[in-house]
Amino acid sequence: MYSFQYRKAKTLQEAADWLAKDEDAKPLSGGMTLLPTLKARLAQPSQLIDIAGLAELAGIENKNGVLTIGAATKYYQIATSPVVREVLPALAALISTVADPQVRNRGTIGGSVANNDPAADSPAAVLALNATVITNKREIAADDFFQGMFTTALEPGELVVKIAFPLPKAAAYAKFPHPASGYAMAGVFIAQTVSGVRVAVTGAGASGVFRWTEAEAALAKNLTAAALEKLAVSADDLNEDIHGSREYRAQLVKVMAGRAAAAISGKK
Repeated sequence: MYSFQYRKAKTLQEAADWLAKDEDAKPLSGGMTLLPTLKARLAQPSQLIDIAGLAELAGIENKNGVLTIGAATKYYQIATSPVVREVLPALAALISTVADPQVRNRGTIGGSVANNDPAADSPAAVLALNATVITNKREIAADDFFQGMFTTALEPGELVVKIAFPLPKAAAYAKFPHPASGYAMAGVFIAQTVSGVRVAVTGAGASGVFRWTEAEAALAKNLTAAALEKLAVSADDLNEDIHGSREYRAQLVKVMAGRAAAAISGKK
């Protein structure tokens, strides 16, 4: 691990100011990705700005058909929240599959979304639910936020403050996890929203989370697994590694989408 300066911010504005003045500084909350990266000497920040515990980044609120979750809210707080379980159980179920209990007790939803790991679970919920990522500077629609592997619309010094999820009519998430890491080899979140059906795929795409628009069109007509039978996922832009080929992941996406659709409709 390289040396760095550690500073604990007292307010969101203080954290933003420090980050704006130093392009090599990094924010630290749960640290589930950043700390292993530092230990492996794959990153060399000049400063770590600790934003964990800031009041501006906390809280879960359901108001006017929108579930808003603070960026520093830990996974376990979301998975066990009575509010989330009642109004958006698919999100609570998704969060409960993230990694392992140790990670869920430290990791935060804002950190996951800002990091945009191509195999992370949270981005699938954000994209499928057409959520809005609210930062210290602006509001960013989910369709504009995710821009490729580990890449988002966030600008230097910009911090995710909270995420606003419009409540869907119905939703479900199905995931094929890597047996060791718990990361998604393929995860599909389906949401029936007021504007139509949205299908977000994580784990399989080489560039990260993406929408499967062909499935959206089919499920809009018939929200059952049967609607997906004649569809095929193109393997061209999918991930390939020692755990599975592109073609294998394409099939996994279809199977997981079918399971999610079946969970919503109650029909196979």
